Amino acid sequence: MQSAALAHTFYLRYTHAMRLTSQLKLLPTPEQADALKRTLVRANAACNHISQVAWQARTFGQFPIHRLTYGAVRATFGLSAQVTVRCIAKVADSYKLDKQRQRTFAPLGAVAFDPRILTFKPTSVSIWTVDGRQAIPFVCGERQHALLPFRRGESDLAFVRGCWYVFATAEITTPDPSDADDVLGIDLGVTNIAVDSDGVLHSGRTITNVRYRHRRLRNKLQRLGTLGSRRRLRALAGQEARFAKHVNHVISKRIVATSKCTKRAIAVENLTHIRTRIKARRTQRATLHSWSFAQLQGFLAYKAKLSGVAVHRVDPRNTSRTCPKCGCCDKANRKTQASFVCTSCGFAGLADVIAAENIRVLGRALVSAPYYSETAGLSRQSKAAGFQSQQ
Repeated sequence: MQSAALAHTFYLRYTHAMRLTSQLKLLPTPEQADALKRTLVRANAACNHISQVAWQARTFGQFPIHRLTYGAVRATFGLSAQVTVRCIAKVADSYKLDKQRQRTFAPLGAVAFDPRILTFKPTSVSIWTVDGRQAIPFVCGERQHALLPFRRGESDLAFVRGCWYVFATAEITTPDPSDADDVLGIDLGVTNIAVDSDGVLHSGRTITNVRYRHRRLRNKLQRLGTLGSRRRLRALAGQEARFAKHVNHVISKRIVATSKCTKRAIAVENLTHIRTRIKARRTQRATLHSWSFAQLQGFLAYKAKLSGVAVHRVDPRNTSRTCPKCGCCDKANRKTQASFVCTSCGFAGLADVIAAENIRVLGRALVSAPYYSETAGLSRQSKAAGFQSQQ
């Protein structure tokens, strides 16, 4: 067992493995859907019982909880051995977040299934339920189907908005980042979602209009407060987020494709905690807090890793105020949100393109920085210390 774990660690370290999730939509019959629902309800009831026992005993490790609850859970809830083990693991994982309050679980919360109780076939899954094993067909895209041979570990059974899904984790190898001849700078914003240093703009007008329309419609329906308005609100739930996610996928895919075919790395701004660092008017707060820059950066990171493109994060400070020609940094350089005019040399252009060019310069400095190993640094320090001691 230990040698297998070591081999797995070696595999992860030296093949640059990355985990992706494949989403499969199940197509159960009404009887199978009822069996799946009763399985989730019973499993989560068992999780609540396990959590209560663990909370009362102040025992939160998976193996101590197992010794306390395994026999009673199997006898009380009628779960199989492996489903019981997965429920115990779910409770133990929930207490890893904090141990300050007792954890509870929704009746239809997702439950993890391992290969002993969930197996995959070309067009169906064989899954354990309270009514025994069920063979349930599924549908998915070509990309999701291509990930199934690389699945590893657990898969989650989830009930989302009236549909059944299985989320399978796949582990695939990624290539080493290729040598970059240059850097493609990316400036992120709200008016323009992304602008690269080549001058290509990915406008945010469409998504801004969608957000405004949905926000106005939600306010109208919430004020109305009728049964039909609540039904309409449930139908609208998630549409805006799904549209924004699609847009971010498209933009990130185009940026990575451009950088790969031109043999360039990608440099993006490090916008961590940006919402707490800047001030916005009351009318702009909704727009600022709906800005999904972190999602776009995450999509860029994993798509670039799959394509062997390096991604560097740079400090965004003053990138939209600095002139790339003379280096003058002045707040007055940014005349408006869209325009940049240098007060020193008169260089002018689109402000977002100027910022992207400055990000490219910062990213190029990171790419061309000299590299040396830690041992080399230690040897130089030791030589310097020996020289000082001789003096």
